[in-house]
Amino acid sequence: MSWIYEPWPWYVAGPMITGVMLLLIYAGKSFGVSANLRSMCSIAGAGRWVDFFNFDWKKQSWNLLFIVGGAIGGFIAVNYLTPQESVAISESTQSALQELGVENPGGTFLPKEIFGAEALSSVEGWIFLIIGGLLIGFGTRYAGGCTSGHAISGLSNLQLPSLIAVVGFFIGGLIMTHLILPFIL
Repeated sequence: MSWIYEPWPWYVAGPMITGVMLLLIYAGKSFGVSANLRSMCSIAGAGRWVDFFNFDWKKQSWNLLFIVGGAIGGFIAVNYLTPQESVAISESTQSALQELGVENPGGTFLPKEIFGAEALSSVEGWIFLIIGGLLIGFGTRYAGGCTSGHAISGLSNLQLPSLIAVVGFFIGGLIMTHLILPFIL
């Protein structure tokens, strides 16, 4: 089981992603997680009021199954496959995280100051979730898809809008990490 705890090398994970993408292209389907929100809204009946949600969601049911599998896989990974030892991070990263209020950086995979129940009991935590959720939702719709859809499907189909979106995702991540997150924590 030790092989499952370690990150897989690029020469294993890369060809696996390539194989899945070739199968999806062959089947005439595109991969993307954010498309499931549209499907769920359509299932709930939003198509009666908004034309965007008025489509045959059953053609996207395979993608809904992917999301269910992702949730189940995440549960299994966190509860049964997460190593208990500390995370190896550099001393400069540990210092930076301590300055931001993380007590034991590297002690766990998910610091309780950011991901714990205490974060949900604070006003800052709720503001972080609500504003972050709105920005992610708006950005996903505005960009025509999410990071996985653009970075995996769009780039493999050589779509210029996906390349522009992925560059924007990285720029946004850098801005969040270096300019916004230090003021939130």
